[in-house]
Amino acid sequence: MADVRPRISVVIRSHNDRDFIGKTLDMLTRQTVPDVELLSLDDSSTDGTAEIIASFPQVKRITGAPVPYVPGKVLNFAVKHASGGIVVFNNSDAIPQSLDYLERLTAPLADPGVGAVYGQQICRPEAQALVRKDYERAFGDGRIAATWRHFFSLASSAIRLQTLQENPFNENLYCSEDIDLTYRLRKQGLRIVYEPSAVTEHSHNYNLAGMSRRYYMEGLDHPYIYGDSISFATFLRRFAAEVMRDYVYLFRHRHFSALFSSPVYRFIQRWNYYRGCRESLRKIREAEKS
Repeated sequence: MADVRPRISVVIRSHNDRDFIGKTLDMLTRQTVPDVELLSLDDSSTDGTAEIIASFPQVKRITGAPVPYVPGKVLNFAVKHASGGIVVFNNSDAIPQSLDYLERLTAPLADPGVGAVYGQQICRPEAQALVRKDYERAFGDGRIAATWRHFFSLASSAIRLQTLQENPFNENLYCSEDIDLTYRLRKQGLRIVYEPSAVTEHSHNYNLAGMSRRYYMEGLDHPYIYGDSISFATFLRRFAAEVMRDYVYLFRHRHFSALFSSPVYRFIQRWNYYRGCRESLRKIREAEKS
């Protein structure tokens, strides 16, 4: 009997994303790939997001996700509902920019040496100048991110179902479960591929409190993923280097108003990442002594 399972299962996580979810689902339901399973995992939205999802009969809604919301647990729960041989993770606010987006995103997985793929993300029109600069460095042609220790973004990504079953997401991390998973895959000898032709529109203008919390949680995860931390000298060096890159970018693009906010913006990012790293490192050392 022929295998009738869908080739691709798309996991779409959402929470109060009514401004984007309709556009995202519209693009995902019109993809050139015919055998696609769309799985919606909504986190108790109260702004009308759930009603928009319900207006797309092609989308299967998954209920009963673990609470409270822990990214690794919720993602592993979603994977158990996937039927396709490839699982695509597409955030509800990451809007595909072409009808062959899924074809392009999943194509590199034809190579058995590839463990995971992530697509290009472009900023929304309202993105702040420093956000735009960060996205251009992280994505773009991929050459800058290729020089970093490790980079990946689950917001627009594809991984084989078997890979996810054999390498589940870490359920003890705060927010870097995608970095942890793909770093583990790299250590197994699998390649992590950036596919710039698979494009989504996706960016966030975090307020200072939100940005502080995000970077602190990423810092908390760092020692558990990489087995090390960063020093105070490294924090200072990275802070200064980022501000200098900001100034070059802002002068080049004539965004002079952001020159004053750059040092504050980068200090909050780098300091909270450093603070999170040191906190986790302290806990690890205490656990080793006990």
